[in-house]
Amino acid sequence: MSSRIFQSMVVQMKEATSRPIGVVDSEGNVVASSELSLMGTHIADVNILISAMGEKFSILGGKTFKVLPGPDMHFDYAVFVDGTDETAASFCIMAAIAVSSAKAYYEEKYDRSTLVKNIITENILPGDIYVHAKELHFVVDVPRAVFFVRQLNRADVIAVDALKRMFPDQQRDFVISINETDIAVVKELPSYTEEKDLVKIAATIEKAISEDLKIKTVIGIGSVARHLRELAGRYKEAQIAIEVGKVFDTEKTILSYESLGIGRLIYQLPTTMCEMFLSEVFKKNPIDSLDEETLSIITEFFDNNLNISETSRKLFVHRNTLVYRLGKIKKTTGLDLREFDQAIVFKVALMVKKYLDSQKGIM
Repeated sequence: MSSRIFQSMVVQMKEATSRPIGVVDSEGNVVASSELSLMGTHIADVNILISAMGEKFSILGGKTFKVLPGPDMHFDYAVFVDGTDETAASFCIMAAIAVSSAKAYYEEKYDRSTLVKNIITENILPGDIYVHAKELHFVVDVPRAVFFVRQLNRADVIAVDALKRMFPDQQRDFVISINETDIAVVKELPSYTEEKDLVKIAATIEKAISEDLKIKTVIGIGSVARHLRELAGRYKEAQIAIEVGKVFDTEKTILSYESLGIGRLIYQLPTTMCEMFLSEVFKKNPIDSLDEETLSIITEFFDNNLNISETSRKLFVHRNTLVYRLGKIKKTTGLDLREFDQAIVFKVALMVKKYLDSQKGIM
């Protein structure tokens, strides 16, 4: 919690008593005090306060302390008032109530889920990530994955509750509603997690929403974040996975950023560069000069790893017929698909064309 909040409160309390009032953190550092000279000093015997957490008060160094337990009942902060008499105890109780209320309000506003949402939506300064993570006792350097869940045929807010039941540990896993259709799931992972494990988690999410709510989804998976500050980038990756999938993998409902291949590169190119590439590749005739039947033959040829015999079998045509048609494609485009290097260029060109069509709304 921000020490500025505590400091503002104890300064106001100074008007009610001449006795110094302050707050110490779990390490024994004075983070707020009505006596400015005490700011930054250290309580050496902080372990005495920790051992006396269950008691009403603790007396230490001529001061009365009241411990404020944090999450999981560990020592979070303690309020102190100078003196050991009943007056000190009374002021300590009032200070503890005020500080506890401020602390509860602050933690409600800046809880872990809110922090994670602010990180992935880039609604927080990078330097503040460390500050809030420390205040919330949030481990920053454990592996985490971001799953971007988009509801397709219809959207239902119940999907958020369904996912929260799937990931009940709200101190480590976070289900965040982004808008009407989109949900982000940020899950803490074991250190040995592989991409296939992330796909299994995504498949479990998809199955649960599909079977329980009859909602179709597409799920994007970002690469593993090794630090809390990386979550924003991984969230963007999960979004990109879905957008690239809409262009190049329309049949897939689970898309991993790390498996997007060349489609990921093409998606991030400027359209002007893509158009320039197509004009350089197809100098004789534009790619639009190829009819649907010819494009189907080319696609089948690529799907069968440039194997003429297997392609002709799949197309139910004679091998010589396929060779003749490939020759016509060479004549039209200037590219011989039987040559591996030229086939690669043609394959990339088809993907670039598909991407440009998607940008123009043709698909």
